[in-house]
Amino acid sequence: MDQIPVKNVSSTIQSKIYVREMHGFFQKLRTWSLWALMLSYFITPWINLGDRQAILFDLPARQFHIFNVTFWPQDFILLSWILIISAVGLFTITNFAGRIWCGYTCPQSAWSFIFMWIEERIEGSRNQRIKLDKAKMSATKLRKKAIKHSAWLVVAFWTGLSFVGYFTPIRTLLPDVLTLDAGSWALFWIGFFTVATYLNAGWLREKVCLHMCPYARFQSVMYDADTFAVAYDFNRGEPRGKRSKKVKEDSDVKQLGDCIDCSLCVQVCPTGIDIRDGLQYQCIGCALCIDACDSIMEKIDKPKGLIRYATENELEGKKTHLLRPRLFGYASMLLVMFGVLFYSISSRPSLELHVERERGRLYQMTARDTVQNGYTLKFINMSQAPHNYQIVVDGIEGIQVIGRTEFSLDVNEIRELPINLEIDPYKFKLESSRNDIEFIIRDMDTNEEVLREESRFIAPRV
Repeated sequence: MDQIPVKNVSSTIQSKIYVREMHGFFQKLRTWSLWALMLSYFITPWINLGDRQAILFDLPARQFHIFNVTFWPQDFILLSWILIISAVGLFTITNFAGRIWCGYTCPQSAWSFIFMWIEERIEGSRNQRIKLDKAKMSATKLRKKAIKHSAWLVVAFWTGLSFVGYFTPIRTLLPDVLTLDAGSWALFWIGFFTVATYLNAGWLREKVCLHMCPYARFQSVMYDADTFAVAYDFNRGEPRGKRSKKVKEDSDVKQLGDCIDCSLCVQVCPTGIDIRDGLQYQCIGCALCIDACDSIMEKIDKPKGLIRYATENELEGKKTHLLRPRLFGYASMLLVMFGVLFYSISSRPSLELHVERERGRLYQMTARDTVQNGYTLKFINMSQAPHNYQIVVDGIEGIQVIGRTEFSLDVNEIRELPINLEIDPYKFKLESSRNDIEFIIRDMDTNEEVLREESRFIAPRV
């Protein structure tokens, strides 16, 4: 069997970790989830809805397009709400099943996975990589290292390009980058994320999880005795000891636990820890050690599950409580927040209006002895369809609109429309110099009232 003895856990964590490739149920599950995450990241910028990119964070236009929904600066509270929901969702998942987010869906794990997959295909198995690194520089070593790092840089570059493609239409960005016609900021951010991906996934890897990610430090606050986590069954596995499958009657062998101390669970661990030392903050819950241990149990005719997802209560022979106050509280809070978010998005007005009075003067007297007030109406079509609208003013008898009262707005269009309101103060007596009015916007296609916006009409006392 392809084994390398493990000397010391602390030294293993500090030195370079050579992760051994492992196959099994959890590794398949992890592979599919990480590939799905990466493919969605790379493919999504290329998806169009009509003539617009499906997901586009258009900073110059201050519009965040997420499929059929467009968020504006005034919707920032909704984006903040989404981030809060994500945090509460992470708390809920962690309280139920530990750090499965880290092992199965974390971007750091996803990109480290693809970089390790490339490394395995180019430099060989774990033992071959160790020997290659210890060997003196040669043509073969230089060739393998050059191919590996070139492949890493290609993936890193495509990662940076895709990231910028969420902020700049990627169908125009790619040819501009290839012809060096892209803007300086676009090139800077592509280069920045290329270097960041190359370093994080290629060189730092587990060090990001151990020393840079804050989640590893406060996860224990969300654990309890009923949280499922990758755990070693101490009662079943100890005392450890090597034995031969052929020797079953030896008294010393009968006294040993199921763990044969093969160290395979350490060799496959992305963070280089020994799960047999108990739950540690470095464990990302990827379950590779479970697949490794199960493969050994099959070979020595022992039941699987020496290392498994288990709770503290289960390992101590107690009952595991799936429904418990903390988990119920997290889940309830999450459902309520989702409901508030969906209601807020679905009930957003399709049209937004801001009314600004003309600056510099309160009113204007015309040659016909009428009073005029100037306004600027700023419209934002927040729906995903064009509309035809009509402006009506209410609040003062006899007031007239001077200017356009009918207009059209395209999808996500912003338009400023200057208009004047006029009234004959002698014919239509005004009760005050400050009069409340309302701008009423009607949809000309359905003749329905869309919104009302209050303002003031200023006139001299007559």
